[in-house]
Amino acid sequence: MYKKNKMEKKELYIGLDIGTTKIVAMIGVINEYDKLKIIGVGKSKSLGVHRGVVNNISQTIQSIQSAINEAENNSNEKIDKVIVGIAGQHIRSLQHSDYITRENSDEVIDIQDIEKVINQVYKLVMMPGEEIIHVLPQEFKIDGQSEIKEPVGMFGGRLEANFHVVVGQVSSIKNIARCVKSSGIDFDGITLEPLASADAVLSREEKEAGVALIDIGGGTTDLAIFKDGIIRHTSVIPFGGNIITDDIKEGCSIIEKQAELLKIKFGSAWPGENKDNEIVSIPGLRGRDPKEISLKNLSKIIHARVVEIIEQVYMEIKNYGHEDQKKKLIAGVVLTGGGSQLKHLKQLVEYVTGMDTRIGLPNEHLAGNNSIEISNPTFATAVGLVMNSMEKRKSKPLESNLENDEIDKNYENETEVSSDGTSTDPSKSIFEKFTEKIKTFLENAE
Repeated sequence: MYKKNKMEKKELYIGLDIGTTKIVAMIGVINEYDKLKIIGVGKSKSLGVHRGVVNNISQTIQSIQSAINEAENNSNEKIDKVIVGIAGQHIRSLQHSDYITRENSDEVIDIQDIEKVINQVYKLVMMPGEEIIHVLPQEFKIDGQSEIKEPVGMFGGRLEANFHVVVGQVSSIKNIARCVKSSGIDFDGITLEPLASADAVLSREEKEAGVALIDIGGGTTDLAIFKDGIIRHTSVIPFGGNIITDDIKEGCSIIEKQAELLKIKFGSAWPGENKDNEIVSIPGLRGRDPKEISLKNLSKIIHARVVEIIEQVYMEIKNYGHEDQKKKLIAGVVLTGGGSQLKHLKQLVEYVTGMDTRIGLPNEHLAGNNSIEISNPTFATAVGLVMNSMEKRKSKPLESNLENDEIDKNYENETEVSSDGTSTDPSKSIFEKFTEKIKTFLENAE
């Protein structure tokens, strides 16, 4: 039974979600039942980020500091290092297969063999300015025998693997790193936001059966597809809730603040739900007459844009190949993120895709007695990052080492020593090594 000495310092797990509309800092601890409990949340308006990419360093630093301070005040704890989520329109993914021929097929396959195959992937030539962020092994093939999930301990001469490779603009990642460091906190790691959201809202059964997670944020809509418990496809669509607000602003000739309130309070993705005579009155600016807006027209504006976003996501699901019987997504679609709260969105997604849909809440894997209300889908990524922080600190399972073993080989010749002067350990995760490279970069840039 897990019990803490009263004098023992609490282990804190901290996530920082740097989004387009908001920045969330979240602090979690393990309770006496070995469950994750959220003890502090800080939220601030995101002023320097556009579609997941930093476009104003000083404003982003202010927003991060504001969220950090609020989380510290709520929890009476001090934040020193965080797991940061990265997303944005610069993220893309690709499928890649690679292999090695082993020198001695009479010896069993070990971690070093897996590392060799992963290292091959880093020889892929990327577009200028791009770096490989994640290399996620999907399944292995040994001497032609396919669909092997765990090759370590098996015999074989030729080891092949299929990989899901996530790629991003290194300048965008470095900008986020600079903002975090300038806010006075250290990195504990970096992860892709759709993967964090998936940890928070999906069950193991859904990942096994096949599921598409759609995380609708302010600036982007992130997609993560799982099948047989393995990540199969990720994509970032450069549209989110903000573009719907812009359409309402233009279509109804009102200011952005009013458009956002209209969307939240009266918006619906299904125009048929509103009667023709339903009207809402908006106060006029500076003594001007109030403006009357038909809720049916409002829903038509929202519907048009939401259908466009869903169709783009559905095209990505088709690109994955879900119509193939082997790739069928039996668990359907899970919607999360702030944009998933739009009325009748679930019904519209089911109508467009023909797939079962539910709203994913981020409290499914948390302790039941959370004093802080974080069951809102807006917090899905932040909760996932806290969970990621917890998993990272626990003794790493083999699977984690396989997924996250090496970071960008283009950096390898730069240094074999981490920023603190200690030699780099080959068993470190991709996040740790990537963090070290960013720290080195920042210190050199001072």
